[in-house]
Amino acid sequence: MSGIEYRKNLPIKVETDVFIAGGGPAGVAAAVSCAKMGAKVFLAEASGTFGGMGTLGLVPELMNFDDGEHFLAEGFGRKIHKTLFGEEKELSRKTYVVKVEEVKRLYDKLMQESGAEFSFFTNLIDVVKSDEETIEYAVLSAKSGIFAVKAKIYIDCTGDGDLSNLAGAECILGADGKTMPATLPSMWANVDFSKKGGRDDRMLKKAIDDGIFSLEDELLPGIFAIDSEKGLGGGNVGHVFGVDPTDERSLTKAMLWGRQSLTEYEKYYKEYLTGFEDMILCNTANVLGVRESRRVMGDYVMSRKDYETCAVFADEIGRYSYPLDIHIESPDRKAYENFLGLIAIKHGKGQSYGIPYRALTPKGLKNLLVAGKCISAERAMQASVRVTPGCYITGQAAGIAAALTAESGDVRKIDIAVLQEKIRTAGERLG
Repeated sequence: MSGIEYRKNLPIKVETDVFIAGGGPAGVAAAVSCAKMGAKVFLAEASGTFGGMGTLGLVPELMNFDDGEHFLAEGFGRKIHKTLFGEEKELSRKTYVVKVEEVKRLYDKLMQESGAEFSFFTNLIDVVKSDEETIEYAVLSAKSGIFAVKAKIYIDCTGDGDLSNLAGAECILGADGKTMPATLPSMWANVDFSKKGGRDDRMLKKAIDDGIFSLEDELLPGIFAIDSEKGLGGGNVGHVFGVDPTDERSLTKAMLWGRQSLTEYEKYYKEYLTGFEDMILCNTANVLGVRESRRVMGDYVMSRKDYETCAVFADEIGRYSYPLDIHIESPDRKAYENFLGLIAIKHGKGQSYGIPYRALTPKGLKNLLVAGKCISAERAMQASVRVTPGCYITGQAAGIAAALTAESGDVRKIDIAVLQEKIRTAGERLG
């Protein structure tokens, strides 16, 4: 591949205490929490909405906020939960179907009230470092052109570890480059949920044997009722295998297949299940539902053992509990059986694992934090902490830590006891 040398003098449009790349659940939690501490914050979001996969990606569910005894996503997560779902008398590890537009407006409101600055349609394209350990500028691209942001602390909430990767952090993609399959979420209308009559996958094996599907994919999360009276459902159906979420051509191919594959699932739902005979496909997401991308290696790498032993850490910044939800890597029976074995590993009531601050501090970089699904973890552990309430927990902690370390410009020059006290003040449960 040939190349060119490109040079340009860039305006420094923003000088701030903390720069956050990505406005998904982790990014919003980080920005709101950081601004609340009095720090000056600027967040850049590539799309036109906050929320990531939960909004832009049309993912129809929020996973559990609790472990059956304790609410685990206190502070920012509690505010989201209370606003959308109200108070709950009993904790039961339930999941929640959400209305995307309500979530969008809530994030908008929280960000505007926080005092954090932000810009939509603004892409991170590079970083400039003053030395091997220190990021000096983030380079962004928007309609107005290319410009720089100068910050004291940077937080990577891109979900793909983009900022960390550009800064030279050690990143791991899947297992030998193979990642969990992606899904293109969808919205459906005219569903009679009163006639549903069982699990969405109850006739899947027969449909596969009948040749309805191009792939023998036996894992089908399903279509969930968003408004059962109006027949509106959110679809988490189908997988796109072999996707490299860090390659635009692979993502392009995956989007094309995602849209095409939904015609097969529409046929399955209409012909093999009840209540879906007159269903109508309303919309597909504008972004691919990527479950696994780069994991940024930090001062500590969370492991499956940490999950199984309900680990407690001296530098704990939160606790969470969700199964090891690694979707099948390939459409075959062996992969499906492996998935069933992993998903069966679950915590008992009241059990959870700790998340150490060191999982948010990338090795070799002084003024960078990560939050969300790209934190430092082995694959199995990433499959648990990646979901939205987990992102609220790590995002909130990263935002508070960034505010505490902005003056020094070093995320390791922090009094963990002070950080934990601030997190507890926000309401978070620690071990």
